[in-house]
Amino acid sequence: MITPNTNLQILQSKIHLPKKELIVEIELNGKMKFEHLMNTIYNQFGICHRVLSANVEYMNGNSFGSVQLYINVNSEDYQQLEIYLNKNKLLNTSVEYLCRKYS
Repeated sequence: MITPNTNLQILQSKIHLPKKELIVEIELNGKMKFEHLMNTIYNQFGICHRVLSANVEYMNGNSFGSVQLYINVNSEDYQQLEIYLNKNKLLNTSVEYLCRKYS
C-alpha cells in the first residue's frame, strides 16, 4: 500500500508563499556552536543562506561573536527560525534586503 507523503503536500502549499530577502545578524553567546547553528538553519528549517560576515571566536569549544546571513525566505519559515533563535537565547535582528534591479 502506498501512502501519500505529507511533507511533500506541505512543501507544495509553501511554494506559492511570497519570499523576502533578509539580512539576519545573530549574536553567538557560547550556548551553541557556530557549525551546529548553520547546519540547523539549513537542515531543520530548509533555509539556504550565505554568510556575509562572521566574527567568531572559540573558547573551550564554545562559539562567541556574531554572524550576518543573507536568506531568501517566506514569512512563515522566518518566524519558525526566529522562535528557534529566541528559544536558544541567541539575540538576532533582521533587515529586509532591497536591491535596485536594472533592466
